[in-house]
Amino acid sequence: MTCGQARASTLLHDVKRRGAAWRVAVRAVALATATLALVATLPGWPGSRSGAALAQDASGVGTTGPKSTSFPKQPGGVFGKVKRPDTAKPLHLQADQLIYDQSGNRVVARGNVEIFFDNNILNADEVIYDQSADTLEAAGNVIVKDPNGNIIHADRYTLTSDFRDGFVQQLSAISRDDTRIAAQEAVRRDGNVTEFKQGKFSPCKSEAGMPPLWCIGASRIIHDAEAATITYQDAQFELFGVPVLYFPYFQHADPSVKRRSGFLLPGISVSDTLGYTTEVPYYFALNPSYDFLFHPMYTSKQGVLWQGTWRQRLAQGEYQVKFAALDQDSSRLDLTVPNRDDLDGWRGSIETRGKFSLGSWWSLGWDAIFESDDTFRRFYKLDSILLTDRVNQVYLTGLSERNYFSAKMYHFGGLTFSDTNDSESVVHPIIDHNYVLDDVLGGELTWTSNVMQFGREDIGKSGRRQDMTRAITEFKWRRRLTDAIGITYTPFGEVRGDAYQLSDFIDPTISGDAAAIAADPSARVAADDTVVRGNAAAGVTVAYPWVANSPGIAHVIEPIGQIIGRNKTTDQRRLPNEDARSLVFDDSNLFDVNKFSGYDRIETGTRANVGLQYTFQANSGGYARILAGQSFHLGGTNAFAGTTTTCRKQNPFDTTQLITLSGAAGYDADCNPIFNPSSGLETSRSDYVLGVYLAPTDMFRVISQSRFDEKTMALRREDLAAQAVVGPLSSTVIYSYSAADPQFGIVDNQQEIVGVLGLKLSEYWSLSAAVRYDIDEQMRMSDSITLKYGDECFVLTATFQESFYRDPALGIEPDRSIMLRFEFKHLGAYSYKSDQLDYVTGEQIRQ
Repeated sequence: MTCGQARASTLLHDVKRRGAAWRVAVRAVALATATLALVATLPGWPGSRSGAALAQDASGVGTTGPKSTSFPKQPGGVFGKVKRPDTAKPLHLQADQLIYDQSGNRVVARGNVEIFFDNNILNADEVIYDQSADTLEAAGNVIVKDPNGNIIHADRYTLTSDFRDGFVQQLSAISRDDTRIAAQEAVRRDGNVTEFKQGKFSPCKSEAGMPPLWCIGASRIIHDAEAATITYQDAQFELFGVPVLYFPYFQHADPSVKRRSGFLLPGISVSDTLGYTTEVPYYFALNPSYDFLFHPMYTSKQGVLWQGTWRQRLAQGEYQVKFAALDQDSSRLDLTVPNRDDLDGWRGSIETRGKFSLGSWWSLGWDAIFESDDTFRRFYKLDSILLTDRVNQVYLTGLSERNYFSAKMYHFGGLTFSDTNDSESVVHPIIDHNYVLDDVLGGELTWTSNVMQFGREDIGKSGRRQDMTRAITEFKWRRRLTDAIGITYTPFGEVRGDAYQLSDFIDPTISGDAAAIAADPSARVAADDTVVRGNAAAGVTVAYPWVANSPGIAHVIEPIGQIIGRNKTTDQRRLPNEDARSLVFDDSNLFDVNKFSGYDRIETGTRANVGLQYTFQANSGGYARILAGQSFHLGGTNAFAGTTTTCRKQNPFDTTQLITLSGAAGYDADCNPIFNPSSGLETSRSDYVLGVYLAPTDMFRVISQSRFDEKTMALRREDLAAQAVVGPLSSTVIYSYSAADPQFGIVDNQQEIVGVLGLKLSEYWSLSAAVRYDIDEQMRMSDSITLKYGDECFVLTATFQESFYRDPALGIEPDRSIMLRFEFKHLGAYSYKSDQLDYVTGEQIRQ
């Protein structure tokens, strides 16, 4: 037997690779890596689900409440990606004694043993490599630190040289995110089965002598790597060290399994319309490329809502199909439900979406929902309660560096009881093409084309079908020039040609005898017609930026002027307007050549747009931009302007309701809006527009878009959003004001304000409140208050919410709800709600 000197230090990179010292060091460090592989399979690993025979699935479908979590997964899991040591790297070994026991065929490193190898560190009182038994043992105050920052404590490690089997005593591990795992013993046998005795898991920090907020303990935890399962025996869930739930046995897939058939976390809720509901999903992992989730929901008031989701991924894309169906007993519906007797029998919907790649440039996809009636999905909380329209589409798109192509087919449908066939339409298809060419006469040339075919059944209750085919092509050219004193000139030109083929369409200019039209609605329907129109525009945009610099700050003042000449007039009042109904004039489209939102309406005549822009930029990050301007119609026909016309309103037999409108450009002969007749552009001198964008610091931001009357300077439209954060206090205010807009059913001026206030009470507690208030009606529309506790391992959120919306056409009534949400780190989320009607913002939470 030979002994080394006290505190012997050896650089083993220079020692012969076949030496026993090198082997004991490498095996000791590799032992640390193997140990990490053992403890990483304990409960709480991201993706595992507690509960009897729970499956592992990433879809999240079937759970109550949002899918998002306050505890995002760590890349590579709790302990990170564990890799084997690289034996080509140099190794350092330090110990008080290094003993070669030739008679016992052992190598012993004893006394303050430290091994540094490939960013792994092993500390122990003693490390023994038994060459005869081919085992490795580290004993006494064993500490392992891996490159990911994880730390493992143990009294003793014993492991076979091939790491197939082993034994760990008094194991304690702390992961990089402070997750804690402890067990009296960990035994690995048969190369793939690891058993932990008296094991405990918790992601919570705890003071010395104090139990963690929550933990899971079990007498036996068995991980079968080959079967990819984790089994718990005599397990209990503890809060502050007090057992609250007991499971004699349960099993789930281990973290390496992405998909496994079995039950998912159930959902429980209470609703005024559905009563108590229970949803217990079962996941079928049928194949690596497709699966099925069956998640029926039992409701105490309405029976069983059968639901399922099929998903499949193919080589070039993926698709999914969801169904929901219920055999409705109309007598169970509330008496306030409109048309309740028509809802007896089977009701349901099928939802499908998909996307496929057809090459490096081309993709094909669809997104569609087919339903038995307009209220089914809203009533059973499958859609937002404020959703009023259904839009289904199929699309083909191609995109290269300078070329874009899109072909889309749409189906539009209304979801209100008052909808008529005029709101039901089919577009088959819309084709858009855009191509950009550089260096054409020194500038950029853009070629844009659009083709649309549109159909609508039983227009105006006339029993006839409207069809419209439209083809448009347009060329746009522009070039930017700068002179010696910094003035920029951007000349541009546009040429456009349109062709319309119309069949059985309502002519908005037709006005006749009220009784005759009421008796025969088809009297207002025009026969087949072909309309061709052309438009040419040319102009120049001139800007003269004045720049002033000071240390750390830059100021830019930029006067901008634009002159546009177009066709003097174009008769377009008779054409249907399907895509240019939305008309909002603000600073964002002040310098647009055509301020209409779509192709069906174009500007005519000569127009000048002027503005003044100020920009502030600080090196510290502060920023401000202000743009003020106005538009002037100089000659020709103003497409936004009104002409005097007489039309009838509401009851065609009541001649006293014949009225004269001076803003008739936005109305048809029956006073129905075509687009907003009070856009601010209807006069030769437009309203003033002002855009303010401020971000002086990270603590304060403001965005404001305003429009003021050109004569009185009265406010006609305002959209304001402001956000401030000062210490523990954060606030957001959104204010909107709009003048009457009959296109969207706004018959009076509208003002409302939304306020959100947040206060961080302490490290773990926070309070937030929100309110939406209608200033004109002087009433709250909705409000909520939320109290939240959140630490490193547990989140509790309590929310009280009220909504005062009432819309008989949608079946929406005022509502109050209370929601409690619990989240346990690595265990998913559990939610309880007193009312599921929490979609008052229009957001669709259920995915």
